[in-house]
Amino acid sequence: MSRLDIRPLTPDHSFGARISGITWETVEDEAVRQQVRDCFEVSGVIIFEDIEPSTEMQVAVSKIFGPLRDHVIKNMNRIDAPNVPGLVSIGSRPGEGTIVEVGGKQLADYVPWHFDACYTEQLNRAGLLQIVEQSADGGETGFADGVQIYNALSPEWREIAEGLEVIYFQGNMHHNQRYGLADDFRLIQLMDSSKRVIEEAKSLPRAVHPAVWQREKTGEKVFHVSPWQADGIYGRENEEGDAQLEELIGQMHAVVQPYWHHWQPNEMAIWDNWRCVHSAGGHDPAYARDAHRTTILGDYGLGRFENSRRPAPG
Repeated sequence: MSRLDIRPLTPDHSFGARISGITWETVEDEAVRQQVRDCFEVSGVIIFEDIEPSTEMQVAVSKIFGPLRDHVIKNMNRIDAPNVPGLVSIGSRPGEGTIVEVGGKQLADYVPWHFDACYTEQLNRAGLLQIVEQSADGGETGFADGVQIYNALSPEWREIAEGLEVIYFQGNMHHNQRYGLADDFRLIQLMDSSKRVIEEAKSLPRAVHPAVWQREKTGEKVFHVSPWQADGIYGRENEEGDAQLEELIGQMHAVVQPYWHHWQPNEMAIWDNWRCVHSAGGHDPAYARDAHRTTILGDYGLGRFENSRRPAPG
């Protein structure tokens, strides 16, 4: 009999799972660890419920999925934890941080749909999040499945997407986002760390990733485009290419069936960074919010920096 309680994320979503039963005893049990990894491979997103809300447990759960790695952005707010690479704090105090206006509402810490490290050639396997201070208003995290998006696109747009590679640039953040930005988006305040990231990005190469890739184990095709930080279509950086990428992202927005997680105490969430995109819905700037995040090492092997080639396998 399973020592875990594994359930669908919701009755209405084709991806995602909820798991309860992770304790200090079960997290070290290799049979349980394999059960969790198998669930992750199938579901793409896991919400761990009724779990000890500690840094130590977050690290232990993260290591079920692989070694940890440092966050690729060097000026992230790192948490001092011995022998724990990449543990960072993401959030802001009241009135601080980046503040934008979308839909007539001001939001702190808002981040549109994206996959992590799209601006590098190597995509980390996953991210794991724990909310340590939740905003009294807002603060939801959105997850969307690239398999669902691909299957929901029209045959015409699937064919178009399969032939495209997308260029990503780290500086295309917030007000610099080029594609898929809400028409009524307005930047109110840009936090200092984001200013540094945008400035430092000017000296960095751009990365290239396929708009669609195929999962080896299941054969499923994954639509994998990050509107945030996209910089154009590789080989077609012109008005026609820009218009096509904008329309492709519009098609993505039209068919996506996202899950928005309303955080409860004693929860953690992990997402497959090769399969899913995620979004920070933002929160009322009058409140604080803080999340601790770990990053799982890995790479799907399909990205590269512009004007370079990845070595062939073997």
